[in-house]
Amino acid sequence: MANNNPIKKKSALGRGLGALLEDSPKKVRTTEALTPPPSASINEILLEDIQVNPFQPRIHFDKEALEELSESIKVQGIIQPITVRRLGDSEYQLISGERRFQASKMAGFTKIPAYIRTANDQQMLEMALIENIQRENLNALEIAQSYQRLLTECDLKQEQLGDRVGKNRTTVNNYLRLLKLPPDIQAGIRDQKISMGHARALINVEDVDKQLAIFKKTVEEELSVRKVEALVKELNNEPEEKPQASQSSLDPLKKYEIGKLQQKLASHFGSKVMLKADHKDKGEIKIPFRSADDLNRILEILEII
Repeated sequence: MANNNPIKKKSALGRGLGALLEDSPKKVRTTEALTPPPSASINEILLEDIQVNPFQPRIHFDKEALEELSESIKVQGIIQPITVRRLGDSEYQLISGERRFQASKMAGFTKIPAYIRTANDQQMLEMALIENIQRENLNALEIAQSYQRLLTECDLKQEQLGDRVGKNRTTVNNYLRLLKLPPDIQAGIRDQKISMGHARALINVEDVDKQLAIFKKTVEEELSVRKVEALVKELNNEPEEKPQASQSSLDPLKKYEIGKLQQKLASHFGSKVMLKADHKDKGEIKIPFRSADDLNRILEILEII
């Protein structure tokens, strides 16, 4: 993927999808050397000569929506050309427009209008992700996952990401925080059982079991965002559990030592750690995790996996 083919020149990155499609790096790979300079001309290309985009972030395409688009193309034709890069003689690869590409096949077309652009693998990935994000029918989780891929696979900072997608850093961060939710809640966002507003309220609940309980109640009772926010606020305002007698009976020095150790453990694991001990030096350590990925991260620190 893109991580195995880092680009040496990044001047073409950083100015959004339009600029990426217009720019052409001075040095390209052998397979890109045949690509003509970008132009505004539209080329008619055989559908059979076009490969799908291996960096396409969207895996599922709604069959009914594709059929509707196909019927529209039969009547209206392709209004917006697709964008491709040339791999070789009569060999192309999609950069953007896979729905139009697939719908044209369904409509029985043999050719499709296309712009030919120069792009290396990392630019391909970035353009595909940004084009995907700009679609109106993405759910919040799909947007969050695309943001995360831009950060990790395209080596972007949050400020750069905000510039790419035209969002401020706060908005970008709000989407990224969704990925810290448990898998069940993420699936609920993906399947449109809850909205972005519901999810943002649930993020403020630290206890995973309580998060899931509120999520289940939200889905079953079809609670509004305001109602969920009220439930979370009420939950967070509950008084903390009183310390056990064995913990409170510790001398001040031992309490201080346990507190410092707890802070060190929290810093080491990058997560809230609960450490309890009694006067006989018996106790427990709890390390909560928010998702399967977070659990794997903790297990890797412990060198268990």
